Amino acid sequence: MLETEIVVKVSEGLHARPATQFAKLAKEFSCSLRIFRGTTSADAKSAVKLMLLGIKQDDQILLRADGSDESVALNRLLAFLSEPSAGVQPAKPALAQEASAPGAAGSLAGSAEPAAPGAVQSVRGVPASEGLACGEAFVYLPEALRATRQFIEPHEVATELGRFSVAFAGSIAALDQQFKTMGCHEDIVEALADVAQSDEFSGAVKQRIASGWDAAAATLQVGEELAASFLAMDDEYLRSRADDIHGITRQVALRLLGMEDVSLACLSRPCVVLAADLSALDFARAQVANIVGLVCTKGSATSHLAIMARSHGIPAVLGLPVDEAVLRGATRVALDGAQGQVWLDPSPDVEAGFATRIAQEKSRHAALSVYRDVEPVTRDGRHVEIAANLGSLAEIDAAHEAGAMGVGLFRTELLFMDRRTMPDEDEQAGIYTQLAQAFHPRPVVIRTLDVGGDKPVPGIAFPEEDNPFLGWRGVRMCLDRPDVFVPQLRALLRAATLGNVQVMIPMIDDVDEVRRVKALIATCAEALTREGVAWGQPKLGIMVETPAAALTADLLAQEVDFFSIGTNDLTQYVMAVDRMNPDLASLYRTDHPAVLRAIGMVCEAAKKAGIPVAVCGEAAARPEMIPLFIGMGVSELSMSPSSVLRAKKIVCEL
Repeated sequence: MLETEIVVKVSEGLHARPATQFAKLAKEFSCSLRIFRGTTSADAKSAVKLMLLGIKQDDQILLRADGSDESVALNRLLAFLSEPSAGVQPAKPALAQEASAPGAAGSLAGSAEPAAPGAVQSVRGVPASEGLACGEAFVYLPEALRATRQFIEPHEVATELGRFSVAFAGSIAALDQQFKTMGCHEDIVEALADVAQSDEFSGAVKQRIASGWDAAAATLQVGEELAASFLAMDDEYLRSRADDIHGITRQVALRLLGMEDVSLACLSRPCVVLAADLSALDFARAQVANIVGLVCTKGSATSHLAIMARSHGIPAVLGLPVDEAVLRGATRVALDGAQGQVWLDPSPDVEAGFATRIAQEKSRHAALSVYRDVEPVTRDGRHVEIAANLGSLAEIDAAHEAGAMGVGLFRTELLFMDRRTMPDEDEQAGIYTQLAQAFHPRPVVIRTLDVGGDKPVPGIAFPEEDNPFLGWRGVRMCLDRPDVFVPQLRALLRAATLGNVQVMIPMIDDVDEVRRVKALIATCAEALTREGVAWGQPKLGIMVETPAAALTADLLAQEVDFFSIGTNDLTQYVMAVDRMNPDLASLYRTDHPAVLRAIGMVCEAAKKAGIPVAVCGEAAARPEMIPLFIGMGVSELSMSPSSVLRAKKIVCEL
């Protein structure tokens, strides 16, 4: 028997893919292999057991080998653990999504009888994306799966084992096909398949069937127990592997129960989607052209879902205070996204009224098209830039169609989320360059990574925080993690050779933070020069979104080239209101005197320093706020593409 201690250098530790590759390598040897982490240990040939050990990068472990080929095995496995890139493959741009979310059961409602005229009154939620919609309901809510029975007779065991094997094989094949469609790497499928085929999942299900359980009941129970094991772990990334288990479990159980899940990709005709909540991945898979409206029982006006809905011009109401059972019973829906009102099974009179209002809205929108190529100027001669807020390259066409005068905010965090590995420097440089080319010579303002405990990304272990909105996020995290921040800054410098890239730093509180960022940018520039890589010097600005930044705007203005006011967070922090809480929507007011005074201070400081100031929060698109912002000295408004034309018209009429 041989054993040795080693410090693990595998990037991010033995999570799904590295654990799968390590176990695969271990299985090549006949000797027994075991890994010890503290007082716990696991069979090195089981990927699931390795993941449950929660081994992180720089953890010290003990590796024990016992058998005829123990020396060779130990050397090979130690080499694997010493290599930072072991088991990890670079992800494809924007598509390295996980097949972790369980499918949602949906239905095109149409069997229920329509409600009597006036029987159902409107329900008010949070106005998330303005516009009107009325039509057929598409209910997108996950159905809880239940086995029709729990136990079987002894003579049924062989049949149930056979049913499970067929369902399991079909699910793995479907998983492989789904990832090919999404353009993901086969190593992701291999990692998920290895989890599914492990003794802890498929092996445990077979054992339970052999002991007298129905195949579906055994699958659901084992899946729930294994997922609970992952959920009990400290590491956020490993806890999220429970989603993988739930997803695999659901797909196998659906086949055993003879059921199918329906996704938003199945939308074949225009519908209003009713859901509890939707993730960015759910939305990305949807047939967006067939979503005429969106209603969710969760979410807020400043959630990513709301932002995406506005980008696509989809009317949306979130945080609707109704039970899911009420949504399930709806057959038709009408909604007013500006007012946050929803009618479930509206009366014929309500539908007729909506038909008239929607026709009028289309006419007004058509009339706005004349402003597409207009450079808006107020009646007293002030030029105002109307730019677009974007989160991906897929939104470029919508911004062009709306006549956006560049990009006032590009949210880079969406490049980092919903994937297994962070985008590297080359991938980021390619994306930023494409963005800059698409709008050249107009400016594109790219915000550096703005994530925190409320928006986790792989590779960054966020601490448990009572209030992540006030915690380790934005520039605070980036300055503490140069391994994350430096590749992004280098990528931005490379893209800046086009001349229209501007860099914006989020969550600034203090002048020292700006100076540290500037020093890091200078270091990156020097390194690129030594390497012979072309780079440009972008303008550097900050998001003014904290009270500290607003109160010291005069000092910060001496350090940067521009300000951009993030009204979403600034309103939240000034008003001490959680903007994600729909119950506090009435207190979340950008037009409150306190918020307006803070914005006025920022504009005055910018004017004295001779730098421009923009507003990139969602309030920039509100018709009643635009005159206030321009009156204070704002020279640029940045918003969802769907709001650009109206904003241009308003500016021209001021």
